[in-house]
Amino acid sequence: MQSMNPEVIENTALPKLLNQTQAILLVVMFIMLTGNFALFHGIVHIYPLTVANIPFLASLALFFSALTAIFFLSICHGKFTRWILALFVIIASQAAYYMDHLGVIIDTVMIDNIMQTNTNEFASLITTSLIVRTLVLGFIPAWFIVKYCPSPTNFKAEFKSRLKTILFCIVSIVLLVIPFTADYSSFIREHKIVRFYANPTYSVYSAIKYLTEQSKIASHAVLHKTAEDAVLIDPITSKKELIILVVGETARADRFSLNGYQRDTNPLLSKQNVVSFSNVSSCGTSTGVSVPCMFSSLGRDKYDKEKALEQENVLDVLKKNGIEVLWRDNNSDSKGVATRVKYEDFKSPTLNPVCEGECRDIGMLSGLDKYIDAHKSQDMMIVLHQMGNHGPEYYRRYPKTFERFTPACQTGELRDCSKQEIDNAYDNAILYTDYFLSEVISFLKKYDSTHETAMLYIADHGESLGEHGIYLHAAPYMIAPREQTHVPAIVWTGKNFDYRLDDIRSYKNHVLSHDDLFCTVLASYELDSHMCAAEKYMLSKNIAIKSAAVANSHLNRNVD
Repeated sequence: MQSMNPEVIENTALPKLLNQTQAILLVVMFIMLTGNFALFHGIVHIYPLTVANIPFLASLALFFSALTAIFFLSICHGKFTRWILALFVIIASQAAYYMDHLGVIIDTVMIDNIMQTNTNEFASLITTSLIVRTLVLGFIPAWFIVKYCPSPTNFKAEFKSRLKTILFCIVSIVLLVIPFTADYSSFIREHKIVRFYANPTYSVYSAIKYLTEQSKIASHAVLHKTAEDAVLIDPITSKKELIILVVGETARADRFSLNGYQRDTNPLLSKQNVVSFSNVSSCGTSTGVSVPCMFSSLGRDKYDKEKALEQENVLDVLKKNGIEVLWRDNNSDSKGVATRVKYEDFKSPTLNPVCEGECRDIGMLSGLDKYIDAHKSQDMMIVLHQMGNHGPEYYRRYPKTFERFTPACQTGELRDCSKQEIDNAYDNAILYTDYFLSEVISFLKKYDSTHETAMLYIADHGESLGEHGIYLHAAPYMIAPREQTHVPAIVWTGKNFDYRLDDIRSYKNHVLSHDDLFCTVLASYELDSHMCAAEKYMLSKNIAIKSAAVANSHLNRNVD
C-alpha cells in the first residue's frame, strides 16, 4: 500500500477553509485580542468609553490591527510562515504579561536589561501566572499554528494574495484616519507613549534598534582618552586616600528616613555623622544605563551607550594616574565600567562568605583588610556594587532578621500582594542597606588615623511600587515617574579628609544628579582637569581641591 505524506493527511483531514493569508489574519486577531490589553487600556484611559468616543476608539483598534496585519503579511512567507507565527505568538504572550502586570514598555533599554539578566535574576521573574499565561496564550496556540497552518500555495498565487491584502490594509488605514484627522493628530503628537505598548510591533522595532546599536558598539575598538590633562596636586606629605564608593541598586530616596520618610528605615545611619542629599536625580531608570552613565563624563543629556563604551570613564582616569581601583560586584556586573580595572565577582560563595540562599552585600567587605594592606602606599578607590533592593522579589534581598515591617510580600508576583505588603518588603530591604552602609563606615573608621577616608553611596535608579499601576523600573526617562529617578546619595568622611561634612550640610536639599559624580571623584583624589574647570574657583591657598568644592560648584545648577 502506498504511503502518504503526513502533511498531506493532516491538511486533507481539515476543511479547506483557510489559506495562509487568512491564517495570518486569524493569528493577528488572536494577538490583538489577547496581547494588547495594555495598549487598549492606555487608549481608553485617554479616551473614556463614552458614546461620543466609541467611533474613534473603534477606529484606533482597527488602525493598530491593520498595522499589525501588514507587519505579519510582510514577514511571513512559504513554509516558514507557521514557525514565524508560532514564535511571535509566544513572544507576544511574554511581552503582554510584563506590560499588563508590571506596566513596563519593551523598548531598547528593557531589551538591554533582558540581555544582561543573569540566571538568578531571570529565575526571580518566573511566576505561576507567567507560566500559565505563556502556556495558555503562547505555547498551546503556537502548537495549533505549527500543526494546522495551511501549506503554502504556489509563489505567484501567494504573492498576489498577500499584495492584495496589504493594499487593502493600507487603504483601510487611510479611510480610518480621514474622518478623525484631528483626533489622530492629537493622539500621535501628545500620547506617543501609549503607542509603545503596541504588541508585538513596538517590541520588534526596539529589538531591531537594539541590534543595530550593538553592532555599532562592536565595530568600535579604539578607546578615546578622557581628562588627559589631569594633574595630581595632592601634597606629598598628605595621607593616602581610601574611598569606598557604594553603587546602590533600585533604591528610592523617599524611602530613606534620613530624607524624611516616616518609617525609621535608617536607624543605624542616623547615628553616624553623614550627609544625605535629598534631591538627586539618576542618569537613567535602569542599571544598564545609569551605571555607565554616572561613571562617564558625558552627562545625562549627552549620554549614549556607544559613546560611553568608546571612551575612558572616571575609573580609567584614576587608574592611569596611579590610583589603585577595585570593583567588587554583588549585582549582575559593572555594565562595562570596570572592564579595565581589577574586578571581583561576589555573587557566589567562591569569594563571598555570606551566602544564605542569596549572597549578601555585607560579604563584599570580606578580605578588604588584606587588600588595603597590600596597597597601603597608594591612593585607593574601592567600588562596591550592591544587590540592594533589586526587584521584584524584595523579600529575598535581606535576612529574615531584618523583616521589621510585616506582613511583607513573599512573592515576585507583585500584583498578588497588597500595596502595604510590597512597601513592607521594599522597606525591609532598605533597612538592610542601612546596616550595610553603617558597616562600611565602621570598616573605614579603622583606617581613619592612617588614611583620608570617605564613603559615598549613590543608587543607580529608583523603583515603582504600584504607583500609577506601574511596577519595577526602566520606564522611558521622558515619562518615568519620580519614584524611578529620585535616588539617595549619602556621604561620610573621616577626620583626615579635607572635605568637611559641616561645610556642605546646608546644601543637602540642593539639586544634584549623577552628572556630578565624575568631577566629584576626580576632586576627591586632588586630580585637577580642565573638564572640571569650574571647580577651581573653590580653591583656597592651603587646601587642595576636594569633593566639597566639586559639590558646592554643582549645587547651584540644575543638571536635569
